[in-house]
Order: sequence, then structure tokens, then C-alpha cells
Amino acid sequence: MDEDNKLTTPNEEQITQLSKDGYASLKAGLIDDAQNSFSKILEHNPYNHYALVGMGEAAKKRGDCRGAIKFYETCLEHHAGNRYAFIGLADCFRLQRHYQKAIDIWEKYLEQGDYDVTVLTRIADAYRKVKVFNRSREIYKKVLEIDTDNPYALNGLGHLNFDFKNYQESIYYWERMIQLDQENIRVLTSLGNCYRKFRDFKKGLSYFERAQELEPKNFYALFGKADCYRGLNDHRKSLAAWLEILDFDPQNKVILTRAGDAYRSLGELDLAEEYYHRALNIEFDLYAVIGLAMINKEKGNHLEVIESLTGLLVNNPKNPRLILEIADAHLELGNTERARDILTNFIRLGGKHKQISTRLEKINKSASHRGPYSR
Repeated sequence: MDEDNKLTTPNEEQITQLSKDGYASLKAGLIDDAQNSFSKILEHNPYNHYALVGMGEAAKKRGDCRGAIKFYETCLEHHAGNRYAFIGLADCFRLQRHYQKAIDIWEKYLEQGDYDVTVLTRIADAYRKVKVFNRSREIYKKVLEIDTDNPYALNGLGHLNFDFKNYQESIYYWERMIQLDQENIRVLTSLGNCYRKFRDFKKGLSYFERAQELEPKNFYALFGKADCYRGLNDHRKSLAAWLEILDFDPQNKVILTRAGDAYRSLGELDLAEEYYHRALNIEFDLYAVIGLAMINKEKGNHLEVIESLTGLLVNNPKNPRLILEIADAHLELGNTERARDILTNFIRLGGKHKQISTRLEKINKSASHRGPYSR
């Protein structure tokens, strides 16, 4: 019996080869083969750190984070400083969106004094997810001290500043990324979005167009391009971009509504109405209903405007656009007192809006006027 065990127990050289075979299979995506190699090691050496981490990696690749966690934790119980077990365990918690658990593991790893930039950027990302922004920024900057052009840290700082509306800072970091990689579509569209926030639509447009040259059907490039043209009041070009999106995403109610808006701005009311209805046939959309009301407004159907928009006020009592349009429709019909009540009620509910205050002042100044309100 003992002699048989000697024959079947792999020696050190065979264990090394099994380990190499297992990791080669993992790299090739042959998960079953990898697990088979690692299992043979663990049958005879249940705490072999290469095999435990390998089994964890295999389970993680299958999407079995719970199974992977058990292997990584077993490895750390017997090999307390194993960096790959630390990283794998933290990654599993990150994939499960347990960001604080991931952070706790990574912080323990950092206590060993190993400042691996890959790990540091993952920790910074996790802190950003749990909104511990100062710690996140601190770690990203530590990465840049070690690796000046680290793309993950640059991108993380870009997003971090964007979240705080520090768009100029975001531009600084994302421009550094573009200097390193001219064809990074995500960064190009992120830069475009920064300039959209600044309402510098021409500059934003240049980035979205560069992104679309690289990927003609990229949703974010086309969306940004269409919105920039809208900001530049070039509704024909804006419409063309919305329609490009609808070619590959025909059931997108947001884009259908935007296309309706573009048609309405171009005076093509029948087509605008068609696209608003197409959006509403998919699902209720506030802006599609407002769009249809604006068509009625242009046609002089003020009662229809009041009826459709008043229904929206139930769930949107402080929406200034709705308040203004309903009040204006009443004024067009000569219902001055009703318009005053609607505007006053908005302010009474704590709403603040310059146009509403101005409109109310004008009504109060011309209280004796009983005809249609002229803006």
C-alpha cells in the first residue's frame, strides 16, 4: 500500500509541471483542464499556494466568486502574505460590489509595504465607488508618483473630478491620456462631455467626431455629437445623428423623443408627432408628452396644452417648465387669475425659478389686463 502511494504521489518536479500546465490552461481559457491540474496537486498537498490560487482563479473565471473566495482564504490562512491570494480575494469582493470588503483586504495587503500600482489603482477605484473621495484621490496621486503616465490613475482622477464638476481638472487628466493613446474612444467621449458641460459645443463636437471616426456606431459618440449640434441650434445635423442611433437602436424612447424635438425645431410637426407617439408606445416619457403639448401650443390648441401638462403635475409639482407652459396657456386664453394661482402655488411650495418670478411680477403689474397675455 505504501509502495503504491509512492508511485502515485507526484514529486516536486511533477507538481511544478502540473502547476505550469494549470496556469497555461487558465491563460488559454481551458478552465476544466486547469482545475484538473490543480486538483491533482491538492489531492496530495491541500495547502499548496500555487494550486489554491489557481483554483481560485478558475472559479472566478467561471463567475463563481463564492467558491473562489474559499480557495483564496484557505491560501491566506496558510500563506499569510501571498499577494495573488490577496488580489484575487479583493477582486472577488469587488466583482460582488462589496467595495468596503475589497478595500479592507487591499489595505491589509498594503501593510506589507508592497506598493504595486495595479493594486493601488484598484484600491483607489474602490474608494471612489464608496465615495471616500479624498482617500481615492490620495492613492491615485501616489500611483502617479510611481508611474507618471499610469492610464488607470489618470482616468480615475478624470472621473473623480468629473463627479465633483471640476471639469477643467478632468480635462487635464484625460488630455494626458489622449496624448498617450490617441484612439481611446471612452476618453474622447469623456472629454466631449466635459466641453458639453462648459457649453463649448464646438470643442465638444471635435472629440465626439474623433470617437465616431474610430467607431462609427458608438452610441456615446453619436449622442454627444447630436447634443452638441442641438446646442449649436443646427437641428438638421442633430436630427441626422439621432436617426443614426435609431438605425441600430430603434426602440430607444429617449432618442425617439430627441428626434421628435429636432423635427419640431425644424417645423416638421407631423414627423415630430409621429416620433413622440413612437416613444410613448414603448413606455411613458415625460418629454414626449411635453413635446406633443408644444405642438399643440404652436397650433394654438391651448386647452389641450393645459389638459396634457396638468396631468403631469401630479408627479412633478415643482417642474418649472410645466408650471410656465400651463400658466402661459391660461394667459393665452385670458385666464389671468388661474395663471397667477399656478405660479404663486409653485413659489408657495418652495420652488425658485427666475422666469416664474418674472412672469408673476408682470401679471401683478398688469392686474387690470383681461385679454391674452403678450410675452
